[in-house]
Amino acid sequence: MTTTSCGIQFGHVGLNCLDVETTERFYSRFLGFRRDTEIKLGDNRLVFISSGDVVLELFEANGASELMPGATGPTTTGFRHFAIKVSDVAAILADITGMAEITQGPLDLSEYGLSAVIAWLRDPDGRILEIYE
Repeated sequence: MTTTSCGIQFGHVGLNCLDVETTERFYSRFLGFRRDTEIKLGDNRLVFISSGDVVLELFEANGASELMPGATGPTTTGFRHFAIKVSDVAAILADITGMAEITQGPLDLSEYGLSAVIAWLRDPDGRILEIYE
């Protein structure tokens, strides 16, 4: 078998949101995201926000999904969580108090070759977001 390089780079994550503005405010306030563009396609609207090389595409959802249990995300097939590297987990967690549920952490997982500071929390739509240094 031959492996060839496709020259790929990570593109973006698309998120369905009950309220695009609420989700945009959350990621902007706590993680430094800024709006890049808004696109209207017929009755649909998408908003792109970014922070550095991380890009989120926010879609208006047609309804809420069931909140999945699990401190780091659901354990069934499909999306579990996504992770964003930040410079100061403690500062974000202090600022976010009362605005988001911290589901696990902060933990030190450096003995496993992972981050010394890592935490998981729910965003406004209930998705699990991992932040780590």
